[in-house]
Amino acid sequence: MVATQRRGRRIMMTEAERDTYLADQRTCRVATVSADGRPHIGALWFVWDGGSLWLYSITRSRRWAQLTQDPRLAVVVDDGVEYGDLRGVELSGDAVFVGEAPRTGEACPELGVPEDLFTRKYFGMEVMPHDGRHAWLRLTPDAIASWDFRKLGDA
Repeated sequence: MVATQRRGRRIMMTEAERDTYLADQRTCRVATVSADGRPHIGALWFVWDGGSLWLYSITRSRRWAQLTQDPRLAVVVDDGVEYGDLRGVELSGDAVFVGEAPRTGEACPELGVPEDLFTRKYFGMEVMPHDGRHAWLRLTPDAIASWDFRKLGDA
């Protein structure tokens, strides 16, 4: 069950707006937690399938190592320059490793949709290229918050 956004309902995106926004954006910032509690944040490409955020991460990264120890994850996707243009979505929950790591292309039906979305979004191709360095993380969020300050002009 996804936690309901309590504050900022006036600027909250509808589910359809959020889905379109996440489909269109290309880069997110991913926050993980180290063993001593220190946060680590890095940029990553992603796809949204309407229920889960799929992250394609290097398996020899600090992010990957931290998630093997503590699966808690927070992700922000945002844009805008001027105050009235700010938009974004924050998602949080536990990361799940999906498929082989690193990914070499072994059959994994669960990765069919995210790899299809990712391949078209970032490579403009039909078949996912596997480099033997990346693997998949799935975040099915426990909580989602969104904002679209452009809605303030509608008041």
